Amino acid sequence: MEFISSNFLAIFMALLSGSMLIWSFVGNAVRGIKEVDARTALQLINHKEAFVLDVREPAEFKEGHILNATLIPLGKLSQRVGELEKYRDHPMVVVCRSGNRSGSACALLSKQGFTQVHNLGGGMMGWQGSNLPVSK
Repeated sequence: MEFISSNFLAIFMALLSGSMLIWSFVGNAVRGIKEVDARTALQLINHKEAFVLDVREPAEFKEGHILNATLIPLGKLSQRVGELEKYRDHPMVVVCRSGNRSGSACALLSKQGFTQVHNLGGGMMGWQGSNLPVSK
């Protein structure tokens, strides 16, 4: 008991960081977000004609993006969601740099009624790590 009381802050921080780590693995599943790896995303794009939505900032997009991706930065997505109406029931792959912003975008789109939204796990870093093509 003395150990716990004298190391309360360290124990609390360890529990908090562990909880955050666990949430990073299960958070998307809890929020109902379907996460796909780069190879599965490529199959969706090539075989199901999935729409690719890039939610990074314009400077990031210019550095390299998935061929035929459409750029709508996450900060503007809620105002521009109407532009995506024709993809409401169409497969969609959402991408950012690492998969975090795209996860938020997937949650927003799912709440708006988009039924086939997929988060690219690992984002563009995962895409490039799988040696898949990038357009500039």
